[in-house]
Amino acid sequence: MFSSMFRFANISATVRQAARDAGFDLVGIATAEDGPELEHFPRWIAEGHAGEMKYLEARDEQGRLKRASLAHSAPWARSVVVCALNYNTAQPYSTEASDPDRGWISRYAWGQQDYHDSVMPRLRQVETALRNAAGEADLVTRCYVDTGPIVERVIAKYAGIGWIGKNTCIINQKIGSWIFLGVILTSLDLTNDLNGNLPAPDRCGSCTRCIDACPTDALIAPYQLDSNKCIAYLTIEKRGAISEEIREGMGRHIFGCDICQDVCPWNRKAPATDAEEFQPRAQLVNPALEWVAEMSAEEFRETFRGSPIRRTKRAGLRRNAVIAMGNSADRKFLPVLEKLAADEDEVVAESAAWAIRKLT
Repeated sequence: MFSSMFRFANISATVRQAARDAGFDLVGIATAEDGPELEHFPRWIAEGHAGEMKYLEARDEQGRLKRASLAHSAPWARSVVVCALNYNTAQPYSTEASDPDRGWISRYAWGQQDYHDSVMPRLRQVETALRNAAGEADLVTRCYVDTGPIVERVIAKYAGIGWIGKNTCIINQKIGSWIFLGVILTSLDLTNDLNGNLPAPDRCGSCTRCIDACPTDALIAPYQLDSNKCIAYLTIEKRGAISEEIREGMGRHIFGCDICQDVCPWNRKAPATDAEEFQPRAQLVNPALEWVAEMSAEEFRETFRGSPIRRTKRAGLRRNAVIAMGNSADRKFLPVLEKLAADEDEVVAESAAWAIRKLT
């Protein structure tokens, strides 16, 4: 028994060191048992709060939601290694942006590389160290970076990475919430090394700044998000036309939204990352709306090659920029909007007509 515990402790120590060597800022290990937070997931799906993100409704052969329990998607898993990478940069927040000519792209998408392509190689490095330390031929592992049938933030909480804030983001006491998560599921039981200090305690207290600041009321209650109202969902995942009732609340956001993190007190002193791939490209911090709205297909491909912004596609990004023009209160956009009202993309054209009405 003692030798087994000693072995697991050595493997855990190796994994933690490998995570640091790979450049991760935080690492923790959680049991594969489900946290009570997952009990709410089926109801959240049933009430339609996932919007059009059908991948969140993936089910196993028994018809059970995979994300409702790790046992549904990876019954062989015994523990989960969670790694976190800081992507914050020393740049102004969206709540400080005041130029009506310019839109806002979410902080995580300013760099040269999609975060999946940045986090996954680091995660593979940790996985290799884990497998080498275990030395078991039949060891099973799986790596995910926001791509697997798992609710990462719940696992991250029980790995001690941070607590789940009222804005539904993972918040770490020292580095805030500007973090990417990567997880390694393993059939190896490393839970003897949990040290009894988990889960991470909730430090939101009575603060409701994120809820109060959301312009579309997407945070319908503490710790509860309705994706259908979330600006990040609307500007990235939502296809086609966006409901007119919610367009005004989108402000000048054209890809993602940082408001609920910008106002979080735990991000006031969040350290900036040294990772080169997350350093912002100047034209993406506050991009000119007219430039984005009239962007050609070739320019979109070249500008956002390898960027997460490709997820919204050119049509979605142009639609968002047109709506942002309508919310700018700047009538100088009228000539370009009148041109865009005849655009071959029907959604862009309809959004431009709405923006014209809004400005006039």
